[in-house]
Amino acid sequence: MRLGFVGVGSIASAMVAGLRASTDPPSEIVLSPRNPAAASGLAARFPEVVVAGSNQEVLDRCEMAVLAVRPQVAESVLRELRFRESHHVISVVATFTVERLRGLAAPSVKIARAVPLPSAAQLQSPTAVYPADEAAMGLFERVGPAFAVETEEQINAIGAASSVVASYFAFADSVTSWLVQRGLSAHPARDYVSRMLPSLQEAAAHAPGLGFRAMATAHATPGGLNEQILRHLESQGLFHRIHDALDEVMLRVHQRSQTTGE
Repeated sequence: MRLGFVGVGSIASAMVAGLRASTDPPSEIVLSPRNPAAASGLAARFPEVVVAGSNQEVLDRCEMAVLAVRPQVAESVLRELRFRESHHVISVVATFTVERLRGLAAPSVKIARAVPLPSAAQLQSPTAVYPADEAAMGLFERVGPAFAVETEEQINAIGAASSVVASYFAFADSVTSWLVQRGLSAHPARDYVSRMLPSLQEAAAHAPGLGFRAMATAHATPGGLNEQILRHLESQGLFHRIHDALDEVMLRVHQRSQTTGE
């Protein structure tokens, strides 16, 4: 299969790295020249990855196309392209509905949305796909577990939830910088935090029947230090504010999905 990417940002780059490391890589990956540094860097790393001269050349050379441009420019970029009916189109563009994509990618009728994560590069991305699409599922199963959701609202919610990634790293930085303020050198402080947090994720993965709130309670020993931090953050309304922030993201998603242009 020849796979093309229109847009070569962080998600597309992670997907390319993961696909090339997978046990069933595409025969060829064609990248658009929109991000010359990223595209040329990937082509230099992987001999089966090439950079096209234009976005249209990507489509002309591929059977499956991943749309990975920013939502702000996606409308104008896609309107300039000529799709084939045989094209299989997968969009990772946030806020663009399947209906909207059908209009932009006509006459192609095989269209799906997906929400991969940067961990695709390590073959560990959980990827939501809508609608259930065998080819799209097969692509993303090469870079981690893929699962289909039943409605567009659900994939919008998954996309909104993925917007906490930057905040996760900001949280890790807050703990790390506090350790540095207490006298630890930056490297061991970062190393400790970068190992502590993934170990908690591993614990959650090994207890799939236990909810996160139950795990928080289990780790908050009465009178202990974990309980003290948890209660302090709860008293400040932190977790309710996370819900508020996610609600605002979903509102933005709905507003953008209802427009015909950016």
